[in-house]
Amino acid sequence: MVAKSITAAIVGINAYKVEVEVDVTNSLPGMSIVGLPDSAVSEARERVHSAIKNSGFSFPTGKVIVNLAPADIRKEGTNFDLPIAVGILKEQGVEIPDDEKTAYIGELSLDGSLRGVNGVLPLVSGLKDQGVTTFFVPSENSKEAALIQEVNIYGASHLRDVVAHYEGETLPKITVDISSYLEEHSLQEYVYDFIDVKGQQKAKKALEIAAAGGHNLIMTGSPGSGKTMMAKCMASILPPLELEEAMELTKIYSICGLLSPNEPLMTKRPYRAVHHTASPNGIIGGGTNPKPGEITLAHRGVLFLDEIVEFPRQVLEVLRQPLEDGEVVISRSKTSVRYPSQFMLLGAMNPCPCGYLGDREKQCTCTDVQVQRYKSRLSGPLLDRIDLIVNVPRLTTSELNNTKSDGETSAEIRKRVVKARKIQAERYKSEGIFTNSELTPSMIKKYCKLDEKTAELMKTASQKYQLSGRRYNRVLKISRTIADLAGSENICLEHLTQALQYRADV
Repeated sequence: MVAKSITAAIVGINAYKVEVEVDVTNSLPGMSIVGLPDSAVSEARERVHSAIKNSGFSFPTGKVIVNLAPADIRKEGTNFDLPIAVGILKEQGVEIPDDEKTAYIGELSLDGSLRGVNGVLPLVSGLKDQGVTTFFVPSENSKEAALIQEVNIYGASHLRDVVAHYEGETLPKITVDISSYLEEHSLQEYVYDFIDVKGQQKAKKALEIAAAGGHNLIMTGSPGSGKTMMAKCMASILPPLELEEAMELTKIYSICGLLSPNEPLMTKRPYRAVHHTASPNGIIGGGTNPKPGEITLAHRGVLFLDEIVEFPRQVLEVLRQPLEDGEVVISRSKTSVRYPSQFMLLGAMNPCPCGYLGDREKQCTCTDVQVQRYKSRLSGPLLDRIDLIVNVPRLTTSELNNTKSDGETSAEIRKRVVKARKIQAERYKSEGIFTNSELTPSMIKKYCKLDEKTAELMKTASQKYQLSGRRYNRVLKISRTIADLAGSENICLEHLTQALQYRADV
């Protein structure tokens, strides 16, 4: 008789149900795993064999055949150890009921103890959508799994715990109140604060607009003007994650193994600063079995590229499609994986190779040809996807020596950002988006209407600056965000005028 147990495997950030079938035949002792397993799954033979024997159970004396169905999709990871062991124990007569609504996830040590695995949240979420209601997971992953509501989560430390559960020593059910957890951990402390940034009011305002609407931004200015410091301060004004955003982000970090067992839910928007030696695969993701890259790890947060023109042209160009679509599709010969990548691109660059073009105190030593070649490293199509470009001038000696605080704290700016985000969340609750940057052309027509005078200015500006269709729409999105920050229901002339100051022109 064939014993069966249920588990799951991951493709992208989604999971599909896997049925583990175990059969023991009268043949030479051994164990074979079929169903397109990778090396980690194939090595489960030795782990499961030792774990069962060292847990006090008997291992079959015949040939053990394990099939992972569906057999035409590649399986990877170590989460198959526990369901394989459960299937073998069933074959040996251990009283574990056959139940298609119960799933097993976990890696086994040689002594039978359970180790945590990556991707538990998407695994549980995917199986719940397919009718599974009860899950046995490693204790290390139990809080993460319990983020999925309306299912039964049991955390086990050892293979014996799973068997004992069915013999009457019931494991405690693990629960987590997501809303309370998110609210409790929403207030974060930040090392960098805008109160420490002297001057640069226009740049600060541009960063506030970017944070409020989820817009892409590039800062250009001389070395030492404060671009990098302001970029680091950006994290301190980002709004807290909505529950749906937190769950989506947690799935990504769970797959990558970046979650702490004590902090099962992502509560802070990611801020990813990437060095210019990063490869295209490191940025967008890749590998034989594609894994998330930096743009996916920055989902719902910020991807910061310091000295953006120093990045290889190929790396910058691969950002174009994700910036436009909010997702990246990684295609390989045997599979195609889709990862979310709704991130804010934040870049910093010098205006020329020496860095002092237009500086008020230091003379630029670059030729016109050098300057043009330097700026041309950012292609027109990429710049067309940048919403805001702001010049950051170097502070004078008197401005640097000024000890008086003339700015706002990050907390004060963050209040306005949060207020604007709440306006957008309410406005787009039926559209399935969160920010103005996600507006589609049809939504722009609906939510970014202009009065006659404002429309006339937009027409004049589009002719003067030769705005492309994409850039035209981005100006309207920025205007909508500026209006939200001002608490205005409609886009007015002053909102559009301010938005046009940030047109994409390096």
